[in-house]
Amino acid sequence: MATINKIAPCLWFDNQGEEAARFYVSIFKNSAVGAISHYGKAGFETHRRKEGSVMTVAFTLDGQEFLALNGGPLFKFNEAVSLMVPCETQAEIDYYWDKLGTAGGGEDGPCGWLKDKYGLSWQIAPANMPWLARDGEGSDRAMAALMQMKKLDIAALERAYNGK
Repeated sequence: MATINKIAPCLWFDNQGEEAARFYVSIFKNSAVGAISHYGKAGFETHRRKEGSVMTVAFTLDGQEFLALNGGPLFKFNEAVSLMVPCETQAEIDYYWDKLGTAGGGEDGPCGWLKDKYGLSWQIAPANMPWLARDGEGSDRAMAALMQMKKLDIAALERAYNGK
């Protein structure tokens, strides 16, 4: 029997849940699409979805479980919730930024944030940002540099922190 996470985000899509799940799985290692359920006749008066169309798609991204729900156009993603991708290297930041951002049909945003082509917000950031976790002039300089960036540049943030 599969282990179920205690908390698994459910992402509401109009009707692109399966497409989005497959897109995300193609980007992240150790990922897979799981069970796909379909709308039946029951509840049509409420959900108004075509019988046989995809209702939910379970998927896993690098060990984290998610559920995509094709619930219709009623709700849209916004920046109040984002998915954070902690990156160990600049190459990782570059990879995820490119795959999820404009190269992947999305929209680059400020300070390491972007929206993917489905409107979901992501934060692509260094896993360890000690220059922001401390108080003082170094942290202030690093934060000032970060606020001017779209895709984060680890080396530039470290130089700013160190006053170079």
